[in-house]
Amino acid sequence: MGTSYRLAYWLGFTPWERQPLPPELEALVEGPGALPPGKALDLGCGRGAHAVYLASHGWKVTGVDLVTGALEKARRRAAEAGVDVQLLEGDVTRLGALGLSPGYRLVLDAGCFHGLSDPERAAYARGVTALRAPDAVALLFAFARGWRGPAPRGASAEDVASAFGPSWRLVRSEPARESRLPRPLKNARPMWHLLRAS
Repeated sequence: MGTSYRLAYWLGFTPWERQPLPPELEALVEGPGALPPGKALDLGCGRGAHAVYLASHGWKVTGVDLVTGALEKARRRAAEAGVDVQLLEGDVTRLGALGLSPGYRLVLDAGCFHGLSDPERAAYARGVTALRAPDAVALLFAFARGWRGPAPRGASAEDVASAFGPSWRLVRSEPARESRLPRPLKNARPMWHLLRAS
């Protein structure tokens, strides 16, 4: 999947970078029951829009992405916003190789998990679980399952719950309230899945 994302950035086809701030994330950060700021892990952070948003609201953010060019733009975005974000080039299925310390209260994934193979999903979930805080929340974006050419294969609520296993509880899965997908992805039925450490 990493090759697909590198190619997409090279071609300039990055619809995920043009999405509005997800209300689902905004609710966790600024809503009535907002999480107290702590450490946040943004997996597949791309050009850093979500990482910078979190950092501007008091979170200590680590962003991980495979695409060097996207990370360079994320660094510029953070500098322009006057916030400090740790941005690492790495593989979300090999988080243990990044030397991170546990204690992440919020894990955000706006589009990585749903493109991974089953073994990659298992490795991803093990890495996230090893880094979480005891009261961690994970917010994952995913298309519904289905074949869409080079686009991510999608993931159901059952897929998410199965990959994360008993260390996490799937709290809810709901349709994305704000999503501007290109025409070929109009049938993707995007969802946000919220999990809590159990």
